[in-house]
Amino acid sequence: MQKIKPINLHTDKTNTTEKLTSSELGKLWATYMGNSMGKCILSYYLHHVEDEDIKALLENALLLSEEFLKIITDIFTKENVPIPHGFTDADVNIQAPRLFQDEFYVHYLKYTAKAGMSIYNVAFPLVYRKDVEEFFRYCMDSTMDLMGQIKEILMYKGLIIKPPLIPIPEKVTFVHKDFLNGFFGDVRPMHALEITHFYDIIENNTTSKALITAFAQVVRDEEIRKLFERGKDITKKNIEKDVKMLENENLPAPSSLNDLVTSSTFSPFSDKLMLFHKMDMFTIKLRSFGNAAAVNGRHDIALKHSNALLKNANFVQDAAKIMIERGWFEHPPSAEERHN
Repeated sequence: MQKIKPINLHTDKTNTTEKLTSSELGKLWATYMGNSMGKCILSYYLHHVEDEDIKALLENALLLSEEFLKIITDIFTKENVPIPHGFTDADVNIQAPRLFQDEFYVHYLKYTAKAGMSIYNVAFPLVYRKDVEEFFRYCMDSTMDLMGQIKEILMYKGLIIKPPLIPIPEKVTFVHKDFLNGFFGDVRPMHALEITHFYDIIENNTTSKALITAFAQVVRDEEIRKLFERGKDITKKNIEKDVKMLENENLPAPSSLNDLVTSSTFSPFSDKLMLFHKMDMFTIKLRSFGNAAAVNGRHDIALKHSNALLKNANFVQDAAKIMIERGWFEHPPSAEERHN
C-alpha cells in the first residue's frame, strides 16, 4: 500500500506555544466529559464481569479512558484551563448488584467506541496545535484498535449478525426518474447505503434501549424515571419501524438485547450520570439520523428519519432542562460575554 509523498513545510502556527482554539478547547472538553463518565461505568462492569475475554476487553477500554483523561488534564493544566468536574467515584457504586449480563458489555463498548470515533473524526480536521492533533490521532487509532477487538469477540462468541448481504451489481447503471419514489408509483429496493444506516441505527438503538431499560429500573428521581420511560418508548418505536423497513426488503436486522438486563433495582450510578449518559446517547442518535438522511434517496425513508430526529431531539431538550434544574449541566468553554 503506497504512502502519500511528504511535504516539507514548517510553521510556528501549529506549535505547542499557540493558544488553544475554540475547536481544540471544545473537543478536548467533550472528550474529557465522555471519558470521565466511561471510567465510572467501565469500573462497575469490571467488578462483575466473569468472561475472561470480555474482561480483557473492558480492561483495555478502561486503560484508554484513563490515558485520555491524563493527557487532557496535562494539556489543560499547562494552559491554565480549569479541569472539568465531569464524573467521579461519587457517581458510581461498584459494589451494587449486577445490572447487566457479560454479553451486554461488548455491545455497549461497540456503541461507545463508535460515539468516541465520531468525536475524534470531527475533531481531527479542526485542530492545528501539534500536541492536540497528535492526541486526537492517538484517540482515533487506539479506538479503532479497540473496535477491531470488539468485533472479533462479537463474531467469535456469536453475539451479533453481520450486516445483510445483497447481490453484487452485474454492471454500472444510472438512476431513473422513479429513484426518489417512496409513497407512490414504482418504489425501488433500498440501496446499499440506505441499508447500512438502517442496520447501524437499529444496532445503536438496541443497545440504547437495553441501557435505558436498566436505568429506568434503578433511577431514584421520579421525574427522570418518567423521562427514561418515555425515551424507552421512543427507542422501541424507532426500532420497530426500522426493522419493518428491512423486513419489507426481506433483510435481517440486529436482535434485541433486553434479555441481557437483570432484575436488579439497586442503582450502581448516580442519577446525574445516568441522565447525562442518555442525553448524550440521544444526541448521538440525532447525528445518526442526519447521516442516514444525507445518503438517502427515497421520500418515505427521508420522512421516517426526519420524524425520528424530531422526537429524539425533544427528548434531548427535556433531559437538558432537568440537568439544568438540578444544577448538573456543566458549562462548556464559551465565547466572551460582550452584551455589556
